[in-house]
Amino acid sequence: MASLERSKLIGVIDAGTNSVRFVIFKLPEFEEIAVHQIRITQIVPRDGWTEHNPVEVLEAVRLCAVEACHQVEKLGYLVKDIAAIGITNQRETTVVWDKNTGEPLYNAIVWNDIRTDKTVDRVLARLPEQNHNHFRALSGLPISPYFSALKLNWLKDNVVAVRKACREKRCYAGTIDTWLVWNLTGGPQGGAFVTDVTNASRTLLMNIETLHWDPLLTKTFSVHPDMLPEIRSSSEIYGKVKDSSVLDGIPISAILGNQQASLVGQRCLKEGQAKNTYRKGCFLLYNTGTRCVQSTHGLVTTVAYQMGRNAPPVYALEGSVAVAGVAMNWLRDNLKIIKDIKDSEQIAGSVSSTGDVYFVPAFTGLYAPYWRKDARGIFCGLTSFTTKHHFVRAALEAVCFQTRDIIEAMKKDCGINLNKLHTDGIMASNSLLMQLQADLSGIPVLKTEVHEPAALGTAMAAAQANGVDLYKLEAEIRGYAGVQSHHETFLPTTTEEERNARYTKWKMAVQRSLGWAVSKKSEAMTDERYSLLASIPAGLFLATSFLMLVHSQRR
Repeated sequence: MASLERSKLIGVIDAGTNSVRFVIFKLPEFEEIAVHQIRITQIVPRDGWTEHNPVEVLEAVRLCAVEACHQVEKLGYLVKDIAAIGITNQRETTVVWDKNTGEPLYNAIVWNDIRTDKTVDRVLARLPEQNHNHFRALSGLPISPYFSALKLNWLKDNVVAVRKACREKRCYAGTIDTWLVWNLTGGPQGGAFVTDVTNASRTLLMNIETLHWDPLLTKTFSVHPDMLPEIRSSSEIYGKVKDSSVLDGIPISAILGNQQASLVGQRCLKEGQAKNTYRKGCFLLYNTGTRCVQSTHGLVTTVAYQMGRNAPPVYALEGSVAVAGVAMNWLRDNLKIIKDIKDSEQIAGSVSSTGDVYFVPAFTGLYAPYWRKDARGIFCGLTSFTTKHHFVRAALEAVCFQTRDIIEAMKKDCGINLNKLHTDGIMASNSLLMQLQADLSGIPVLKTEVHEPAALGTAMAAAQANGVDLYKLEAEIRGYAGVQSHHETFLPTTTEEERNARYTKWKMAVQRSLGWAVSKKSEAMTDERYSLLASIPAGLFLATSFLMLVHSQRR
């Protein structure tokens, strides 16, 4: 059997925020035949900070690979039947290490960490009008704690070992994909120091048009280009594993940030197609084709993928929601309103509406399209009849409203109405949430039956790389290599008038969430903000607010 199936397997390293997985797919159907998963320790030095031990992540990859390979051997395959390996990873998470020893210089700072608030303020203070969109035309991104450049800036300013390594030109910096590839292909003994265009586009250091590190950006954030990896396409052979492990000798032929990988796995390969992933946060990507669309409505421009060195890059507009599943965790762990997140669908479904309650879960600020780090969580519209059921339903609706915010911004940027939304992620298993999304956005929602589209998309990219040549990725084919994809469809059941009335109240609730987190060194609130709050009519809602800074976790 092994000889017949030789070079018909693809392995995928899926390095997420909470866990690492190694998945093995069988071609040509891309059938998942083996998987092993290990949880990653969440290091929380203080509220709002999140770190990972990079060595733990690397070791988890190796252990998962060993266990998954044992599984396929029991099925009659050989490890050498794995033709190539792809990597998909949590984005923006930043690692610094000594290029001579391979030792990390600090823990990885995770994408949702907000310690760089003051770093952002210092950068903005040097820019005209303190405009957080100052570098958007160059990078596609606003200046935000979210992106890697700010994390690198913080590391240099606050960690002596990093500062010393930078002075001595022995500091390497990268996202999780770079850390893994460098180590797996040899580390200090000639490891490939690379990243792909999707991950590089999340750093605030890459020129979104040229796909190279931009001199102005690296200078602004005090990052020497020698610290940064070479930017490559998302689908090519970067090197072979030289790790004395079960994977030794297998080429690594794909790298994709996890949300871009999900876009590929969902087959949203044509301009105008979009997908939303519902996990700890929400991540909506809209394929704009080879057009690099600069958002003027609060979205980020990102590289969706580049399938080969000579292939044109495909771009996307992205809106990121910091708090989706995190809100359900908060209701369970902090307020004790629900015992199990799986119960949220039943509890929320036991009432026909939220009772006019609105919840803005801005625990660590608001991401797209607002980009307000001073926002904090708030409940509006409480009455003596409000129950926990209304709270839970309002938390689900908050996910949908935040998604609609992004859809509305995309409509304004592209001038095109989205006609359907592909969905995935663990929260997509909540059918009430999917129906609410259709009702509140007014478009059909198509939930994929593929369990992990990010791993699938990465496997496709790895299989089609030049030199592997086991698959041809084409936008015109909807199925997965000849196997048709299936979706559960949720159609809107509300009128346009109803959904717009609800959305108007959501926007009013958002306004009330702004301006809570103000640093002591700055003015308490600007005159403009006072004017804004004063202009809101009193008595529209009975409101109570929760002022908090709860650590946000992911995907």
